[in-house]
Amino acid sequence: MLCLFLTIASSAQTLTLLWKTDTLLRVPESVLLDVKRSVLYVSCIDGKSGEKDGKGSIAKVTTGGKIISAEWVTGLDAPKGMGLFKNNLYVADLSRVVTIDIGTGKITATINIEGATFLNDITVDSKGNVFVSDSDTGKIHKLSNGKAELYFESKDFKRINGLLARKGDLLVADAGNGSFYKLSGAKELTKLTVTSPEARNDGIVAVGKNEYIVSSWSGEVYFIDASGKSVKMLDTKAQKLNSADVDYDAKTKILFVPTFFGNSVMAYTFIK
Repeated sequence: MLCLFLTIASSAQTLTLLWKTDTLLRVPESVLLDVKRSVLYVSCIDGKSGEKDGKGSIAKVTTGGKIISAEWVTGLDAPKGMGLFKNNLYVADLSRVVTIDIGTGKITATINIEGATFLNDITVDSKGNVFVSDSDTGKIHKLSNGKAELYFESKDFKRINGLLARKGDLLVADAGNGSFYKLSGAKELTKLTVTSPEARNDGIVAVGKNEYIVSSWSGEVYFIDASGKSVKMLDTKAQKLNSADVDYDAKTKILFVPTFFGNSVMAYTFIK
């Protein structure tokens, strides 16, 4: 594990690089913090992002950046977004959602989503309902009690990606046009802002009341304030480091960023 101290500042918000894992993670796409167990789960594609090849896995990493297991769960295809509810870890895996028992690390259920081809991000609401985006079709699917149904679709979506369940609503990040939306519980879609017209929006985390961090896969991270103003806080394109599906520890104010082709996870302290 390499420890670095580098501050990347923009306006009033800053990200300070705290640590970087060893480069043993094989194409990490998403990172998910398990607060209860003080561990990070990392989905690793280890192949092409749209290919069913059985190479994908889930890694476990400490919140300090030490890799516990690079292949804690194996046998997946191209795993991406993850969600957590009680003792279950849900993983988007192209056309299916896989359920993993956290205690045993075993796959306990697989739910195939009819018509899905590129399931991307997952979020879970307070009731345990699982929502998953399909970037290829522009649809959001809902999983409840082991059954899947179409929840929402819109022609406004160019390439839907990030999802975040928040107080009955869904926040939605579009990788095709940089748009950031709110989908109300009544299924009314409102565009809140555009992070950047060139942004390939990926992960979403909440960092305050109506304040969010949105990552862009190409290597950027944006802060969005309550008014909808977007500020770029991080740009690692020159270093050829991506910033895929992020997660955030509200207690320590640390942002965890998977670097995709960089084969590592990087942690930044966030100050606003």
